[in-house]
Amino acid sequence: MTSLTQRSSGLVQRRTEASRNAAAEKEKSPDEDEHESRRGEEEEDDKGDSKETRLTLMEEVLLLGLKDREGYTSFWNDCISSGLRGCMLIELALRGRLQLEASGMRRKSLLTRKVICKSDTPTGDMLLDEALKHVKETQPPETVQSWIELLSGETWNPLKLHYQLRNVRERLAKNLVEKGVLTTEKQNFLLFDMTTHPLTNNTIKQRLVRKVQEAVLEKWVNDPQRMDKRILALLFLAHSSDVLENAFAPLLDDQYDLAMKRVRMLLDLEPEAEAAKSGANELLWAVVAAFTK
Repeated sequence: MTSLTQRSSGLVQRRTEASRNAAAEKEKSPDEDEHESRRGEEEEDDKGDSKETRLTLMEEVLLLGLKDREGYTSFWNDCISSGLRGCMLIELALRGRLQLEASGMRRKSLLTRKVICKSDTPTGDMLLDEALKHVKETQPPETVQSWIELLSGETWNPLKLHYQLRNVRERLAKNLVEKGVLTTEKQNFLLFDMTTHPLTNNTIKQRLVRKVQEAVLEKWVNDPQRMDKRILALLFLAHSSDVLENAFAPLLDDQYDLAMKRVRMLLDLEPEAEAAKSGANELLWAVVAAFTK
């Protein structure tokens, strides 16, 4: 009898608790709901990788371009510098810091619209925060194409040379050293010594290569709007930086042909049309347009 009373009491207590929770759920303000949603998205972003091994787009592109043993990018690669600046703009856009100005009644093209600061909250990444500061403080605003050139130092205007971000590859490599992906060594070339960063954590590199391969093979969705924006950006920027081939090199011939065919399908897309679709990140497509025009 006592046992039955305890079970009944427990049932009433659980029902009362459920009622309280339901009432509390109803009383939640829209702000709280938005906060919960944001927190859920952040937790989703954190899944899979630890904080130390989560890489930015710039770090991923550099890692794809680095020779594993030698620890430096190809001397013949003159595309990676501007590619890394494109990575920064997209990374800042994906983090909600930058956006394109409104297209207006005349529907200005992606490459004529200016980049504006949406939020100046620091990202915690020194390179990103440096680029964000430049964009925020520049009046009148500049276009995506101009920012890629300014941040790369490819400008004829001596008054704008201060926008150049210096030693970007070395600074990114040091970030990867801190994250345990690379190590630091000195190599002696015939006339000079050079700091190099050989691969020390092959697991992370292989995971990145596999992610790129799967995006155009096993996980191919044939619709850029359904693809993860970060993966989509990585494919475009790795191609623009001339390092995508490194990720596809280990593939079998038929897999390689299929992967390249699907990459070409992405490159043939019309950025203006894709940017106009619901849920698209306009700045991402503006960067794509700057590299594929």
